[in-house]
Amino acid sequence: MRHSSHSPDAAAVTPPAHPSQFALLGQRRFAPFFWTQFLGAFNDNLFKTALLVMLTYDAARWTTIAPAMLNIVLPALFILPYVVFSATAGQIAEKFEKSRLARAVKWLEIAIMAVAAIGWLSHSLWLLVLALVGMGVHSTLFGPVKYAYLPQNLRPHELVGGNGVIEMGTFVGILLGEIGGALLVSQRPFGIELVAGATVAVAVFGLLASYRIPLSPAPAPDLVVSKNPLAESLRNLAFSRRNRTVFLSMLGNSWFWFYGALMLSQFPVYAKDYLHGDHGVFVLLLTVFSLGIGCGSLLCEKLSGRKVEIGLVPFGAIGLSVFGIDLYFASLGYHNTVAVDAYGLLHQAGVARILADIVLIGVFGGLFIVPLFALIQTRCDPAHVSRTIAGTNIMNALFMVASALMAMVLLKLGASIPQMFLATALLNALVALYIFSLVPEFLMRFVAWMLIHTIHRVEVVGAERIPDEGAAVLVCNHVSYVDALVIVAASPRPIRFVMDHNIFKIPLAGWIFRTAKAIPIAPAKEDPWLMEKAYVDIAQALHEGDLVCIFPEGKLTRDGEINEFRGGIAKIVGRSKVPVIPMALRGLWGSVFTRDPNKLFERVFTRGARSRLALAVGAPVPPAEATPELLQERVSHLRGAWK
Repeated sequence: MRHSSHSPDAAAVTPPAHPSQFALLGQRRFAPFFWTQFLGAFNDNLFKTALLVMLTYDAARWTTIAPAMLNIVLPALFILPYVVFSATAGQIAEKFEKSRLARAVKWLEIAIMAVAAIGWLSHSLWLLVLALVGMGVHSTLFGPVKYAYLPQNLRPHELVGGNGVIEMGTFVGILLGEIGGALLVSQRPFGIELVAGATVAVAVFGLLASYRIPLSPAPAPDLVVSKNPLAESLRNLAFSRRNRTVFLSMLGNSWFWFYGALMLSQFPVYAKDYLHGDHGVFVLLLTVFSLGIGCGSLLCEKLSGRKVEIGLVPFGAIGLSVFGIDLYFASLGYHNTVAVDAYGLLHQAGVARILADIVLIGVFGGLFIVPLFALIQTRCDPAHVSRTIAGTNIMNALFMVASALMAMVLLKLGASIPQMFLATALLNALVALYIFSLVPEFLMRFVAWMLIHTIHRVEVVGAERIPDEGAAVLVCNHVSYVDALVIVAASPRPIRFVMDHNIFKIPLAGWIFRTAKAIPIAPAKEDPWLMEKAYVDIAQALHEGDLVCIFPEGKLTRDGEINEFRGGIAKIVGRSKVPVIPMALRGLWGSVFTRDPNKLFERVFTRGARSRLALAVGAPVPPAEATPELLQERVSHLRGAWK
């Protein structure tokens, strides 16, 4: 979908051009924070991967515990602090200024890495485990700061791009940290010394970057931090559950971490025992997965049109299942039994498919996770962003613990690593269907997104006139059966549509529109009670600050022309006194979705793929001026002026 700044309306307002999301890296409000979190993610994974690789390939010198079990237990210990302290961390992030808090966390990281260095040099596994838990505490404290900082310092149109860059940076940091950890620890005879020195040095660089973060005021400086982390965790989750869409988005986000944790925790053993590879093979798997995540995260801004596009979430979920399942079958086609390095692996039959599946799992994972996080940030209470993110971290941790338990159960049952991948992909499909059945807005946006990226090329003129917050009535000409989907795809926020009550009798469509809070209406002569109830529901929705969209013609056009606007709009505006935003659709008439029974063959076969259409958005009309006649004139003008 293409957004245009020129407008057919007389009172056109040209919005500023939006630079690339990477332009944020040159701005102080974003760059120091980006590098602080990047180095934190890098160091976490440098240390954690070095520990896991050392215990996978050289376990006998350190412990008698099986490497497969260590690859499950140690990541679980890393995320344990998320379960215990996330709620408290969210309160701390609300109470204190964020740049100061970031510096305190970085000083803590230096202390933890000093303890880890002692553990490396003294060959003390338990000191290293203590440092691993400490880095979990470090990440727990920084998580709410990271995602609450963005909506406080970025403009609304920058939020998706900013989240994409942060996610890309996080996963590139993870990638480079994992590669660095695997490579450094394998250097003989000074591998552990190199890891010890590198982790302390990276922590120092992170501290230096944090001193450039600009002031970011605390949203709740008078907040009293609870002394009971468990009770606060329960209160935090209970608060998040009040906003159903946000809470279910948190569940979806946590499910991704379940999926990712189970997959990534098995990569060392998959590389060593199934692919018969060395350290380099493990690094190669991490590289292609992390590059996929980074690419998917950056693609979100391109595919979403610089707004929070949750229609990408079902698209991402489909890819996670399809390519997770195919990874199982691709693994069955790998028959090499000779030890290989990364270069040798690339020459084995069937490896290209395995690597393609892993990178595509990463790409679709990025498409899944970035819109969810942006939705959580934009739909939650602004005064509770940090605590909402903390609640997300609690759920992430619980889901990752659950993934570790599931992995242990599957291993005990004798499941192979590819079979674990298959089980996770199938479970992902079931979880996605469950979440999308509870919040059909995801599916509606997905269908709308597919419509405007496959069947049509859509230009949106004046999209900035749809308000980011506050009540308004949208009025539009009624051309086709998919008008609502086109409007939904152009809007930065949910819309409550007023729709003919007969639509709600269609089994699937009725369920979708009811759960999307569409408002049924009937003609007065057919059902006067339902008509009056519709006006009451519209007034209530506008009172709550929602966008409400109506088609004042009351029926689909049969000849492509605009029918007379009925008087219902005057009644709505007279009750609620909110601005009315005229919109016009052009280019849909004659498509297969229009009502023109005399030209069915022409509509199906002569329009062609990717036909062009436009949605033009006009300047708001004050409620005192919003008569049906004026609104019809404005919509006609918008429709006729588009070229």
